[in-house]
Amino acid sequence: MTVVLVAGLGFAAQQYWSARPEPVTATVTAPVPVAAQTPATSASTGPRVVVDVGGKVRAPGVLRLPAGSRVADALAAAGGVRPGTDTTGLNRARILVDGEQVLVGAPAPPGASAAAPGGLAPAAPLSLGTATVEQLDGLPGVGPVLARHIVDFRTVRGGFRSVEDLRQVNGIGERRFADLRALVRP
Repeated sequence: MTVVLVAGLGFAAQQYWSARPEPVTATVTAPVPVAAQTPATSASTGPRVVVDVGGKVRAPGVLRLPAGSRVADALAAAGGVRPGTDTTGLNRARILVDGEQVLVGAPAPPGASAAAPGGLAPAAPLSLGTATVEQLDGLPGVGPVLARHIVDFRTVRGGFRSVEDLRQVNGIGERRFADLRALVRP
């Protein structure tokens, strides 16, 4: 009986000792912002877009950002807008398109389409044959539903043979087609 009592006391002491509260030390680290990531640390995160950010930003240049990034992300990656720069003409919520140029606080270059969203001029027309729903959604007057219609039309018809084929997409009338004509290619 004594052996059982000693074993029980030993077990109780072990349980008491392992269940006692211990101080926890935590190391708090700030999250790494997207703009501070290097290509080596973010190369495996998925598809990327390449944009040229210029004008009145702290660090202008060509940037590689995750697909689906917005103009605000590009501005942050370029070090932010210089103090005193008027950004009212920029749509900072617009999704970036691969190969475009974002100009901050500078007039649009000659020949840029007046219909370019937020005063930004894409470097080249967007390809209707390869554009994603997100890229199409960034075009003026095109929302996520119409972007989906364009991609569905492309899938069913096997692509676009000309920009005029865009008129056959449900939801694109003459006025919207006129706005999009210079911004897209087959």
